Amino acid sequence: MDSASSSPLAALPDPACLEALCFNEAGLIPAVAQDWLDGAVLMVAWMNREAIERSLATGEVHYWSRSRQELWHKGATSGHLQRLRGLRYDCDADVLLLSIEQVGDVACHTGARSCFFDSGSRPSAGGAAAAPPPADVCTELSRVIEGRRERPDPGSYTNRLLEGGDNCILKKIGEEAAEFVMACKDDQADEIAGEAADLVFHLQVALAHHGVAWRRVQEVLAQRRGAPRRE
Repeated sequence: MDSASSSPLAALPDPACLEALCFNEAGLIPAVAQDWLDGAVLMVAWMNREAIERSLATGEVHYWSRSRQELWHKGATSGHLQRLRGLRYDCDADVLLLSIEQVGDVACHTGARSCFFDSGSRPSAGGAAAAPPPADVCTELSRVIEGRRERPDPGSYTNRLLEGGDNCILKKIGEEAAEFVMACKDDQADEIAGEAADLVFHLQVALAHHGVAWRRVQEVLAQRRGAPRRE
């Protein structure tokens, strides 16, 4: 079971939204599957009315297979299910955007996290070693920091922090937190943003040092969204 499976389903749209959609002459509409935490695009497939209805009813994404001409329950065979977290359509109502929780973190049939892993002149085979899809800036930053941890770059500030361990990293977090507080006290928007960025960076270095993935932080934040209010 994946680590985010315990978090509740987001409120899904009313099935009446189907009445607004513009299906093509074959009764299909393209659907973009996007990771619900980091915004990465994982795949694109087709849906018909039944696939959308089944997805909304079960909370697990179903597509329409044009090659097999049948409904396709994503992950039913592989175990790589897609839990539906949200659904929107574009301004022309002819493309869907699915916000999904990808079980097993594998969406592509090659075994890659995303179908969008190539950028060179020739397609590659994909698989677990394929390049990760573009994501939000904090996720991209965490990848760089983890890359420095796995493949040290001589002279890198990040590596100096990692080599210094908790004594070095936690001292910097304390300094950056104090500078962020002072920037807020001065009510200077640019300074606040800059100090917040410094603080996030050093927090991510601490996470990498302790082997805690940034995605785990995203999962915790998502789990807390909609939780009972604190007294």
